[in-house]
Amino acid sequence: MLEKQKKPIRVCHLTSVHPYQDTRIYVKECSTLVGAGYETHLVANDAPNEVIEEIHLHSVPKIKQNRLLRMTKTVWHVYQQALAIQADIYHFHDPELIPLGLLLLNQGKKVIYDIHEDVPRDILSKYWIPKIWRRMISWPVEKLENFAAKRFTAIVAATPFICDRFLKLGCFAVNVNNYPLLDELSLTNTSWEQKEAVVCYVGSITETRGIFEMIEAIGKTDNCLLLGGKFAYPDQQKKAVSMTGWANVKELGWLGRKEVAQTLAKSMAGLVLLHPTVSLLDSLPVKMFEYMCAGIPVIASNFPLWKKIIESNQCGICVDPQNPQAIATAIQWVINHPHEAKQMGDNARQAIIETYNWEQESKVLLKLYKDISEQILTGL
Repeated sequence: MLEKQKKPIRVCHLTSVHPYQDTRIYVKECSTLVGAGYETHLVANDAPNEVIEEIHLHSVPKIKQNRLLRMTKTVWHVYQQALAIQADIYHFHDPELIPLGLLLLNQGKKVIYDIHEDVPRDILSKYWIPKIWRRMISWPVEKLENFAAKRFTAIVAATPFICDRFLKLGCFAVNVNNYPLLDELSLTNTSWEQKEAVVCYVGSITETRGIFEMIEAIGKTDNCLLLGGKFAYPDQQKKAVSMTGWANVKELGWLGRKEVAQTLAKSMAGLVLLHPTVSLLDSLPVKMFEYMCAGIPVIASNFPLWKKIIESNQCGICVDPQNPQAIATAIQWVINHPHEAKQMGDNARQAIIETYNWEQESKVLLKLYKDISEQILTGL
């Protein structure tokens, strides 16, 4: 907790991509900073221009149709809002805001870059970028990111893999994993006996996140897939609904946090079947830990890092994410073995309580902010 001052440290989070209620940015990081006594501002798409839960929200127009306009015009709006707020610490969340961060840094501001994904590797699997262009775009993006990262006050990395990458460059980097809040998704008034013969997937819906394999797999069973989220690409949605297995899918659309909790409470397992692309093999998808937080088994891709977490905690089943039959077999096993599945879910919940929770991660974030605040107060 910051000592009481006449003027609290003013911090400002910036995003041109994420909605203002983004779980990592708003629910976890901004709320944590408010609780520690910081005057906290957030600039984001379509945010209401008001104070909610002591977070000062500032809106910029949302441009959906044109990525180039978003990466220029929206970024400019974010910069204008940032200047108007005159914060002591700026904390931005999107690689397209790197030039903005450098401008703020040159004005003597403390600037934190929060890196959610390994951006250069992520570009290599971007569906909307023609394959012929991906490597040509990835290389200069990595050079720019590396150049800027060495100059920013700090890097906040969402996974140990990303953190190590920037530590090797000589950056000041800390790892703040995107683990769930302990009490957000665990509904204590539901029992295992109340669950339905369903499994769920909640998140962004794309080919590389396994949507086609999930649909084919659920079609090989007599069970139902609760599908929460939005399709990222219309052509992939069209293909999905034309598949035979779609008859076993209940499409829920975008879900708020309360609806996510209710969906997980109904389900006997959660699916996280990302494809083995170079950017995802070392990722730590928040949905995997949210399933665990809700006390349900995880049916996950058999990546070495994920297998280590799931098998060491005996909280799920790892399968080849591109093998629909293996996925179907895992789903059916969970449905047919409720006692064992419940034990896996209990193990998952215990792992969250002991290790994989935001309450632990927030201590790293607050230590970083405390150190930077002391630099500001002492004029360093």
